[in-house]
Amino acid sequence: MKESWIADRMHKIDASGIRKVFDLAANMKNPVNLSIGQPHFDTPQPIKEALYKAVDEGKNAYSQTQGIAPLLQRLQSDVDATYGHENRKAFVSSGTSGALMLAISALVNPGEEVIIFDPFFVMYKHLVSLAGGVPVLVSTYPDFKVDVAKVEAAITDKTKLIICNSPANPTGQVGQPVEMEALAKLAKEKEIVLISDEIYRSFCYDSEFCSPTTWNEDTIVIDGFSKSHSMTGWRLGFVHGPQEVVQQMIKLQQFTFVCAPHPVQWAGLSALDYDISSYVGEYKEKRDFMLQELGDDFDIRGADGAFYLFVKAPWGSGTDFTKKAIENNLLIIPGNVFSSQDTHFRISYAAEQKTLERGVEILKKLIREG
Repeated sequence: MKESWIADRMHKIDASGIRKVFDLAANMKNPVNLSIGQPHFDTPQPIKEALYKAVDEGKNAYSQTQGIAPLLQRLQSDVDATYGHENRKAFVSSGTSGALMLAISALVNPGEEVIIFDPFFVMYKHLVSLAGGVPVLVSTYPDFKVDVAKVEAAITDKTKLIICNSPANPTGQVGQPVEMEALAKLAKEKEIVLISDEIYRSFCYDSEFCSPTTWNEDTIVIDGFSKSHSMTGWRLGFVHGPQEVVQQMIKLQQFTFVCAPHPVQWAGLSALDYDISSYVGEYKEKRDFMLQELGDDFDIRGADGAFYLFVKAPWGSGTDFTKKAIENNLLIIPGNVFSSQDTHFRISYAAEQKTLERGVEILKKLIREG
């Protein structure tokens, strides 16, 4: 095969960070795994049963591109009740990652700039590059809060889009109303599109979730069932935003994903009525345990939501510390996978309590050994 066959856009996507972690972890036996970015509990049984029922009833063909009517109507009703925006329309996407791809592809022209907060969910930068856009990173170090003055300073005549993620991966930071209001109003004033990735919205431990959509009716919201209901492999998300944008995203979905998996959509309808508060409470307890055990030895900011800690390496770079952790059978992710900096590492506390306890002991050992 000739190297020239590969499209130029593919060379803008660098998977080396994740690959390096997996290369280091290849020889680990029974590792203490605090790297996985998904819930540790199984999909709740009633949701599984709704899927089985849909399959048995023959709901296995394509659905309408925008989603099955009962789920779409329920989502639209919830969105209307929350925001009351006359022009806000919902549709069902093939996962939140699919929704992000659709939104960025439908909005960003080659050469246009997209503001992304650093640290960031790994997919943002690569999807922008795939669309021909230019990622512009705005640092949120050291406390991972949104500084609107920094955002305004980063805006140019080429800025098309801002991507906001709260609660955030990898930092667990939850945007507070004063931050979200200022960001929303800035985007509106500058006529810049604002995408709010709200996939972790159910996991807020110290304050109520707030969306920038409250202050900006043109905000595009990306959400889904993967994290809240442990349905990561089911690929079911949803979007709501201005109907002119949503129509273009639906058109693009028709010629890419076609639709979200049909029987899974019926399971999603069931999931909307399933109470996940016990899981949220369990993760808050896990978060509290990790902070209590590690807070005196490590610099940990954010950690208000989701199920991640983004921890400053106590010595060396984030990669150095991660390599040493892996040598001690602890699997974590270096911060440079999520950032332009290599100063931190990410822990996922979506794990059994015994696994967390083993991980804590290894981290304390690494501190003692220096």
